[in-house]
Amino acid sequence: MNKKILVIAPHLDDEVLGVGGTIARFAAEDAEVCVVIVTQETDKDAQDVMEQEKQEALAAHKILGVKETIFLSFPAAELDTIPHRELNSKLIEVCKHVQPDTLFIPFNGDIHMDHQRVFLSALVAARPINSFAPKAIYTYETLSETNWNAPYLTPNFVPNVFINISAYLETKSQAMRMYASQMKPYPHERSEETIKALATLRGSTVGCFAAEAFVLLRNIM
Repeated sequence: MNKKILVIAPHLDDEVLGVGGTIARFAAEDAEVCVVIVTQETDKDAQDVMEQEKQEALAAHKILGVKETIFLSFPAAELDTIPHRELNSKLIEVCKHVQPDTLFIPFNGDIHMDHQRVFLSALVAARPINSFAPKAIYTYETLSETNWNAPYLTPNFVPNVFINISAYLETKSQAMRMYASQMKPYPHERSEETIKALATLRGSTVGCFAAEAFVLLRNIM
C-alpha cells in the first residue's frame, strides 16, 4: 500500500512554502498526498479574488502531484473567533477521511495566530488514541511566519529532520509561481529567490543541494 500523507496548511501557499519539495518528492515516489487548506479570505466583495486563489492552489497542487485538495474555508486571520471544538471537529473529519500515515502541520511558534490554532487542533485530530491517527507528525517552517516571531521568548524552530529535495526544487518553484497573487519581488521573503535560498541553506546544513527542514513531534515505529 502506498504511503498516505496529509499536509495541513492554515492559508493558501503555506503548504508550498513549507512542504512543496517534499510533496513533489513523495508524490513522485508513489505516495498519496492530500492537502487541506484551513482558511481563505471571506470578503463578500472579493468573490472573484477568492475563486482565483482557489484555482491558483489547484494549479500548484497539480504540479506537485497532490491527489486531493480540501478547502475548509474558515475565515483567514480570524481563527481566534472560531470555537476551538469546531476547528478540531473539521480536522478530525479530514483525518478520518484521509487516514494519513504521515502528517505535516505548521509550527506552534509561528507569529500568525492562525498557524498556532491550526497546530493545536491538528494535534487534537492526530491523538494516538484514534484508529486513524498518523504514525509520524512533523511541523514545517513557513517563510515570514516561523522566523518573524521572538526567538527564546516563543518556541524556536530547531529542525531535526531534513528531507532532500534537490531533484524537486525547481518543481517547488514552479508550483509557487502558480500563486501569482501571493508572490512578491525580492528581497521579500515570499519571493522565488528567497524560497530557493532557504532550500539551499537547509540543504547545505546536511550536505545536499536543497532540502526542507522539519521538527519531528512523534514517530510510532
